[in-house]
Amino acid sequence: MANLTPELEAERKRICKIAKDCGLDCFETIFELISYDQISQFASYGGFPVRYPHWKFGMEYEQLSKSYEYGLSKIYEMVINTDPCYAYLMEGNSMMDQKLVMAHVYGHCDFFKNNIWFSKTNRKMIDQMANHATRVRRYIDRYGYDEVERFIDTCLSLENLIDRHSILNGPPKMTEPKPAINKSEQFMFKVEKSYMKNYINPPDKVADQKAKQFEIDSQKPEFPAEPVRDILSFLIHYAPLEDWQQDILTIIRDESYYFAPQGMTKTLNEGWASYWHSYMMTRHILNDSEIIDFADHHSGTMFMQMGGYNPYKVGIELFRDIEERWNKGQFGREWEQCDDVRERKNWDKKTGLGREKIFEVRKLYNDVNFIDEYLTEDFCVRNRMFVYKLNKETNQFEVDTRDFKAIKAQLLFQMTNFGQPIIKIENANFENRGELLLHHVHEGLDLQPNYMDATMQNMYKIWKRPLNLVTLMDNEPQLFRYDGTEYTRHSLGDEKKSEPEQREFPKS
Repeated sequence: MANLTPELEAERKRICKIAKDCGLDCFETIFELISYDQISQFASYGGFPVRYPHWKFGMEYEQLSKSYEYGLSKIYEMVINTDPCYAYLMEGNSMMDQKLVMAHVYGHCDFFKNNIWFSKTNRKMIDQMANHATRVRRYIDRYGYDEVERFIDTCLSLENLIDRHSILNGPPKMTEPKPAINKSEQFMFKVEKSYMKNYINPPDKVADQKAKQFEIDSQKPEFPAEPVRDILSFLIHYAPLEDWQQDILTIIRDESYYFAPQGMTKTLNEGWASYWHSYMMTRHILNDSEIIDFADHHSGTMFMQMGGYNPYKVGIELFRDIEERWNKGQFGREWEQCDDVRERKNWDKKTGLGREKIFEVRKLYNDVNFIDEYLTEDFCVRNRMFVYKLNKETNQFEVDTRDFKAIKAQLLFQMTNFGQPIIKIENANFENRGELLLHHVHEGLDLQPNYMDATMQNMYKIWKRPLNLVTLMDNEPQLFRYDGTEYTRHSLGDEKKSEPEQREFPKS
């Protein structure tokens, strides 16, 4: 990494002042000049210079670096949500590109600081990520790379099983008393030196005591008292994990909650940054010789492929639409009740509230309520947001539906929980056997069997007791069970279909 050149630093100061004059309120923003190889490395780490060692980061680095080398893609900007914010400029980009990136970054930094969904995130996450890396490396030294990597693989397969919408109150905490079975220290003599642990407390003896205690605990009333959506937190508190395993699962959960707001506000965040880089570049930053290049690069970012969804394009156009509507007074009961097409077309109360309104939207919304409240039928028609399908006879995409409600419902479904299934723990003492009972909140789509199977296998590795999952499959209520070796499926509510379907999982 290198400091900015004097020319770039002068432009940074100028753009920072322009951003402040426009009303943007950012944390201090530090730009670093790095090579394409470094930017690929940081991007594979989620924007951070240091992460815990794991093969997935290497895989992502290979994909990014090869994609750049073959001319398939290029990372123009990268900024992380911290205080101060850190952003990266790539060596070799033209001055116009660097100015465009800086203007875009200031839009993101304002969003990170002021959007309510980011208000509880850890603003010192660079230090926290480095701390996570140190802890994981310590476990690797102690237990071996393969052992730690296998457990991280298991945890990463479950990293989406959190309660994302709880982040306004901070990640939820377990309030119920922890079962004695998981208090490993109850069965162990005190050890001063960690390397003596297995000698003073033989693992097989400890495991035997835990099993006996589990039989006692299984006679207790069912818990939790209410369904739990933050499954990772539940496993951290109640699963029979070693201390190092519990710590790694906590690391995975903390990082999942840190990244959650970025997924929940992708359209809003990119739309906001794009709105401001477009506004500042065209009105205050560009010189005459840069206009053509800017138009070319900006249009490339805003390109909407037929049948696709571009958060940059949808976000910026929605902000512009909101600003125009509130400037003209096209909101409220009087506007909604107006049926005259000509009057609506020429409606302009000159209220001038557009800029104030978009700052309010930036502060309070996420993608779901942003799309739900401000995506209108007129907007869809003007921006040709239709549902397309491939005509096999002509081999061309054609409009499948112009039904606004269907289009909006499809968008909202994809954004709710990132389009992933919502799973809750209903009972951790199912049928008084210490088994987990999970419930899938069915929203119209069945679970994919291969993903469901793999998830149940990995959760079994952590819970170490059989798992049961209730869901709808083929429009029928089903109970799926995995006991560590065998997988069974039971139809619920129909005696004729009560015979289980059995098959074995491949051994891991």
